[in-house]
Amino acid sequence: MRVYLPLTLPGLAAAHQEGEVGPAPLTAYAVTPGLREWSGSDDLEELEYAALGRAARASLRLLAADADAPRRRVVLAADVADRDVLTDGQGGGDRGAGDERLGEVRLARPLPLSRAASVHVDADDAAEAVGAAATALAGSDASASDGAAALAEADDHELLWYATQELDNLL
Repeated sequence: MRVYLPLTLPGLAAAHQEGEVGPAPLTAYAVTPGLREWSGSDDLEELEYAALGRAARASLRLLAADADAPRRRVVLAADVADRDVLTDGQGGGDRGAGDERLGEVRLARPLPLSRAASVHVDADDAAEAVGAAATALAGSDASASDGAAALAEADDHELLWYATQELDNLL
């Protein structure tokens, strides 16, 4: 199963140094039954893009909690065994809290970096918008019109795609 794991640049650097993301359980995003139903699409590429977007939003929440992290969203895409992913009724996936949790899953084990397929990171020019969105989330005003506008502006920035071989240069 392809999963999208939200991180920050310091989190990615630590994973690169350790060779894995951990400890488990880890929150990630994937194409779940709830996400399929919500989107109304059967197009796997479109569904995976939606899961990536949800992971990018979760990366914003990580940035809101870490004021020292560079203001760039990071998402690690990885292929994991289905048995290592808790979905729906197994303690993960779409756990009942509305649209924000659609596609959410839990990884039962630390994620070896060798399972990574790609890394998705904001360009430098997104830092201001991403910083404003993280500040809105940290201030709990993301539902207010200014906060919602900040989140939408961050969402307007596409994440750049990096091959795993580019991690040294990225970090």
